[in-house]
Amino acid sequence: MSEDFNVKNIKAIVGLGNPGSKYTRTRHNIGFMILDAIADRFCSSWITKREMDLATAVLDVDGLRCKIYLIKPLTFMNSSGRVIPFLSKKGIKPEEVLVVHDELEKKIGKFLVKCGGSARGHNGLRSIISVIGPDFWRFRFGISRPENKSEVGNYVLSNFSKDELEQLDSLIQNS
Repeated sequence: MSEDFNVKNIKAIVGLGNPGSKYTRTRHNIGFMILDAIADRFCSSWITKREMDLATAVLDVDGLRCKIYLIKPLTFMNSSGRVIPFLSKKGIKPEEVLVVHDELEKKIGKFLVKCGGSARGHNGLRSIISVIGPDFWRFRFGISRPENKSEVGNYVLSNFSKDELEQLDSLIQNS
């Protein structure tokens, strides 16, 4: 597998988050927020299919039209891997999947794309790794870390602050 990311090789983008209005603007739902922005940009509409919201985006990349499935698991974060059999049935390999998720180790709005690695304590990633292994692409969107490690659980499920929300739309568009 190539270590260089190229969107032409991506067949599915899975955004991690939790379903329901209670979680809509929480830090843990940044994956859903980014996928919503992609769907809006490419005029895709969502349909609910089994345990996921599903949309299709067609991107023009270097003159090639690329069809990409956009998936928001509706299984809650800890069971995100349950959408992977759908991708397998479509013939999509792990290295053709990009998972968008929140990243505590990066400042808010900073991001990194990388392939492989461990779950690093992220239960959504752990669930996906348990189904397809670690060799998929990750888009790690920074949400910053609370000062006390004991606050992480509440922190990721908390809403973005008013100041963060003011920046969030442009950060999502830039990502």
